[in-house]
Amino acid sequence: MKLRARTVTPYLIGALAVQRVLELRVARRNEAWSLAEGGQEYGREHYPLFFLLHSGWLLGTLLEGRRSRGGVRWGWLALLLVAQPLRYWVIRTLGRQWNTRILIVPGRGRVTGGPFRYLNHPNYAVVALEMASLPLALGAWRTALIGSVLNGALLRFIRIPAEERALAQYREAQERDARQRSSAPDGAAPVSVPAVPARDDAR
Repeated sequence: MKLRARTVTPYLIGALAVQRVLELRVARRNEAWSLAEGGQEYGREHYPLFFLLHSGWLLGTLLEGRRSRGGVRWGWLALLLVAQPLRYWVIRTLGRQWNTRILIVPGRGRVTGGPFRYLNHPNYAVVALEMASLPLALGAWRTALIGSVLNGALLRFIRIPAEERALAQYREAQERDARQRSSAPDGAAPVSVPAVPARDDAR
């Protein structure tokens, strides 16, 4: 018996919505920890754009999926399911440094283990896969197209440049610290420890 997309749609959207709410709670706890450690946020002005994008993507998938007359596309659904352990691999690897915001935490090194050995922004790759696979699994190709294009544009032209600026500031702070240490006389007061971005990634 064919499983109709319109029947499955509200259950999948509900599950994804609950997942997002739970992850935002984790992000809030990690944000509180980062700020308590002296962290600073960068790129705050663009954060609402991602919130609107993901809310609109879920709503668009719900509306378009409920109008679908076909069955569930199992290949796309499988890709969506494969993305989930990858997402939690990222979160587990980053620990308290995982967040949906760009946060600078003093003295924290850049994470290079786990999936970061293979990709600079693995969470963005997971989100891009979800943006396409969920709506396509439900026959919502318009939402998949619009969501993927907008997500790619926001990442390429806003989010990633904001992270690169934060990393550039970190490298400048490192170089300035090295120069100060090399020129400071013995017994001079130590300079402040540079900060690095708490990763990752927008969702």
